[in-house]
Amino acid sequence: MVDRLLESLSRCFDLNTAKAVTGLRQDEVVRQRMEELGAKADEGLLSPEEEREYDALIEVSDVIATLQLKARQQLVGAESS
Repeated sequence: MVDRLLESLSRCFDLNTAKAVTGLRQDEVVRQRMEELGAKADEGLLSPEEEREYDALIEVSDVIATLQLKARQQLVGAESS
């Protein structure tokens, strides 16, 4: 269901938006926090609050990655048209 929702959303992208989405990079502070939480998760040391934070960061990262893929596909489709 999430993929269908993101597919609908990605169809709203114009070419400039698709290019901008494909160029998104993770903020350094967020990346470091995810690494920190990931290391703690590997050791089984996450508090319940940290586990919720880590899960949310992973979910948002997955959504962004999916939108980037859909934006790339849109750009490839535009190039071949």
